[in-house]
Amino acid sequence: MSTSSNRNRVDWLRRWGLWPLLLAGLALTLSLGWWLGLRQRAAHAPEDPRRAVLQREVISLRQRLDRKQASDGDRQRLLELLVALDRQPEAISLLEPMADQEPDRWSLRLMLAELRRDQNDRSGAERELRMILSRQSDQVEALQLMTLLELERGAGAAAEARVAAAFTAATQPEVKPEAMGVGLLLAELQQKRGQRGAAEASYRRLAQAFPQDQRPLLGLALLRHGAGDIRGAQEVLAEARQRGPGAGKADPRLDRLAASWGLAPLRAPAASGRPVPPPGPTGRQTP
Repeated sequence: MSTSSNRNRVDWLRRWGLWPLLLAGLALTLSLGWWLGLRQRAAHAPEDPRRAVLQREVISLRQRLDRKQASDGDRQRLLELLVALDRQPEAISLLEPMADQEPDRWSLRLMLAELRRDQNDRSGAERELRMILSRQSDQVEALQLMTLLELERGAGAAAEARVAAAFTAATQPEVKPEAMGVGLLLAELQQKRGQRGAAEASYRRLAQAFPQDQRPLLGLALLRHGAGDIRGAQEVLAEARQRGPGAGKADPRLDRLAASWGLAPLRAPAASGRPVPPPGPTGRQTP
């Protein structure tokens, strides 16, 4: 799957209000949400009339830090300012000791990895991610970024092996909540590598592990639709409707999704008083 097709898929999901159902893991080309916020600030910082004010605030916070009078909030604010002002090397120098002092705060080391990647230090970024994953192999945000780095250097097989192992660990001997994000990542990675059958199997396995969750079936429906299997996509959407707190009831999001594929909106059995008829040979519902 190309980067442009991934981007179109994400835009399409957002248009129909379905992106929150899938969460992180379905779009490998996207960075982390909190990081995107900082990067957006950085992109606009040069035109910001308050730039000089922010620079003075950085100097003040630096002085407080040098005098060992800085609070945790001061360090966090300084870090945000350095990134927003596009001063990544300084941000890395500030973040390194923070991450070392608080090894349980994986988000600090994850941000450090992203900063290193931004500075084209890919080996350094992978080193930071390995430190996170050595402590928590199913940490999905770290897996997501590691997968992206490995794909960028042509190591797709290694990326898939890593994510598959994490998924197995998250589902045995019992299913952990983290298995959802890892499983979605695995299925998307398999699809990106052209392994449609493996991706379908991963979505099905995930749907079985989380019988009340719509996300695996929605991912499967998207996969089938992308492959031109409209009828198969409709069938999976009908399955998804039977899940979640509103099982069997009208779901405007799924209706809009079905309509966008040129299908008649799926009707809930309770709303019509009769079961949903099977799709006909053209993808339309039979009367």
